[in-house]
Amino acid sequence: MARTSTRQFVLTVIIGVGLILLTAYISLTNGAFDITLRDIARTLLRIQPQHDFDLVIFEFRLPRIVIAVLVGMGLGMAGAVVQSLTRNNLADPGILGINAGAGMAMVIFLFFYQGKMKGTSWTSILAMPLIGLIGGLGAALLIYLFSWKNSRLESQRLLLTGIAIASGLTAVTLFITLKMNAKDFEMAAVWASGSIYNANWKYILSILPWLVLLIPILVSRSRILDVFQLKEDTVRSLGVTVEKQQALLLLSSIGIVSACVSVSGGIGFIGLMSPHIARRLVGIAHKRLLPVCAIVGALLVIVSDFIAKTLFAPAELPVGVVIAIIGVPYFVWLLYRNKHKQ
Repeated sequence: MARTSTRQFVLTVIIGVGLILLTAYISLTNGAFDITLRDIARTLLRIQPQHDFDLVIFEFRLPRIVIAVLVGMGLGMAGAVVQSLTRNNLADPGILGINAGAGMAMVIFLFFYQGKMKGTSWTSILAMPLIGLIGGLGAALLIYLFSWKNSRLESQRLLLTGIAIASGLTAVTLFITLKMNAKDFEMAAVWASGSIYNANWKYILSILPWLVLLIPILVSRSRILDVFQLKEDTVRSLGVTVEKQQALLLLSSIGIVSACVSVSGGIGFIGLMSPHIARRLVGIAHKRLLPVCAIVGALLVIVSDFIAKTLFAPAELPVGVVIAIIGVPYFVWLLYRNKHKQ
């Protein structure tokens, strides 16, 4: 049984990585300026490089693909952790208000940085994930305070509080964007709806440290996440320091989500869909679930981004809109299924 499960996990990872590479290849070669596989190979290997190919590949398409993969990985894994901590398969960093908090902080940053974002300095780029983290932590603290009852954190109360606070923060964000000048308002509106069209290598370098530091923390606590699926009294009886582990895992998830939001805006539903798809593929053990969530999340974002930039070319949809078109019906279907299970 274990051998079969391991074989299925390895096969899932190989197929998932293969699909990501295939989508990346299609995204690299197709667009307003088509490039052949031979041209890509010659450009990457620096064999008689041409300026046009260098510009399209290294400045526009490749950073966008890398950002899509990193953001999808982060949101997918954070979603699995949030669902485990709340013991609710309908939970999601976006629904809990973490995205909204990080997004509001970023819009405030954009508001005070109006007109200065085109030639963004290294200082402002590296500060973006930190600013997003402050907003995400602020939202999480509010949610935590309102969800604390009888000396413990109630998962259902946490979910409802998160939805309420997310709505309030979104309203504040909209109010701030309306105070911006026309040029920055357009940029903030596109960013808030979830977009990676402005991806660059600076953005990649700004979120990499956060992912490299925090993702291993989630993976190293896979067994703890498995235990959290049991009732809280049972978890305590096993000697687990519930509050300490919850705080560490939640803070790590908030850090990952905030870093992703700082470069991609409010992309929702990845943290909801990825864990559900991953569970159907490899089961509920987090040792296998988290890596597959990362792969599924990356694939969802990179495919959605390709659709967003090609469906109405030369016009372009924000990737968050494409994901929402998929995510909203999926969420409604989950609600329907859960209702009939009860």
